[in-house]
Amino acid sequence: MLCDFHTHTLQSDGVLLPIELIRRAVVRGYHAIALTDHVSAGNLASVLAAVIRDCQLADDNWDIRAIPGVELTHLPPAEIPKAAAAARDHGAQLILVHGETPVEPVPSGTNLAALRCPDVDILAHPGRLDPELASLAARSGIFLELSARRGHSLANGAVASAARQAGALLLVNSDAHRPDDLLTGNFARAVALGAGLSEEEAQQVLASNPAALLKGLAGRRKGPSSTA
Repeated sequence: MLCDFHTHTLQSDGVLLPIELIRRAVVRGYHAIALTDHVSAGNLASVLAAVIRDCQLADDNWDIRAIPGVELTHLPPAEIPKAAAAARDHGAQLILVHGETPVEPVPSGTNLAALRCPDVDILAHPGRLDPELASLAARSGIFLELSARRGHSLANGAVASAARQAGALLLVNSDAHRPDDLLTGNFARAVALGAGLSEEEAQQVLASNPAALLKGLAGRRKGPSSTA
């Protein structure tokens, strides 16, 4: 079951239409894909409106679960709860926060704000995560990402180690911006093992954890609250 909960389209800095990215995921054998373009207050509503339409089109016609979501990106940490709530109101089924990766100037405190926010599902590429924050992720049920993307993946080992100690849940995501970035089963497994996970842990991260997240998302198959 190949799942990917972090991808980008030309609605932000990817190169494909949402429907084309989903189609390429179908051909690659994906079971589920989340479209999580970069958003802030200025583009949140318009991005979600476009992505929701194409996800519904794909769900109606192809054998894939297409999930409309967002990645809240470079926001002041205090604004994350407000933006996450707005994303839910506009129909986001999945909410990521762009974590404190070592290769971008993400505001300090972003990881903490994300892990305190009940609307957040995944903290993407969080960088070096201290034990207290990993424990908060475990208590909150927020997934931590092992990233397949160059640069963001530099801290995967530290994220995996902190998650193991805290009992936090991990996912492997592509953070795809181009079609060649999409995962294969073998590459996803290589990312998990490369982060220092055992074979048993990798199986948990690649199969059991995605299944648990999809089960939790099952009740969110609806549009924006203004039209529900």
